[in-house]
Amino acid sequence: MKKSVGKGPHAMPTPVWLVGTYDIAGKANLATVAWGGVCCSDPASVTISLRKARHSYDAILKRGAFTVNIPSQQFAVAADYAGIASGRNEDKFAKAGLTAVKSDLVDAPYVAEFPLVIECRLLQTVEVGVHTQFIGEIVDVKADESVLDAKRLPDPAKVQPLIYSPTNRVYYGLGEIVGQGFEIGKQLMK
Repeated sequence: MKKSVGKGPHAMPTPVWLVGTYDIAGKANLATVAWGGVCCSDPASVTISLRKARHSYDAILKRGAFTVNIPSQQFAVAADYAGIASGRNEDKFAKAGLTAVKSDLVDAPYVAEFPLVIECRLLQTVEVGVHTQFIGEIVDVKADESVLDAKRLPDPAKVQPLIYSPTNRVYYGLGEIVGQGFEIGKQLMK
């Protein structure tokens, strides 16, 4: 029998995304976000959620843009740091040894060292309790050549993204392939 663990953000896993912005002074900043995901396929869009107190909050509203930078597992320390330090007090790019690249498409920086980057234009905001959900239309996705599969699409096994368990505050890597989506379920349709 299942036991109640109480209400809370126990959905798992969540992504580990570093959101790139330029603050009001024009300084490149990063914020680690676990509250995020794909929210629409047409227009292709993602959502991230931030508290108003976060340094990146006003930057996204002011610039109307952000990037989603997907770190590989080798960047776990930098990803955690970007979530616990404040861009008000520190240059997170410099401290983490990362390079800010100015996007040609949106008014936000992305991380040169990360294998996968999603450039977004702010479409909408939604107030949800203590967080604001920022919905960004995907303007472009950039991937390192080394993480592309035979179809020239990002391969999760090559990207090696981090995932996060908010329940116990632990980072994980991806596991083995379990099956092909939109395929393995067909065996129950017979």
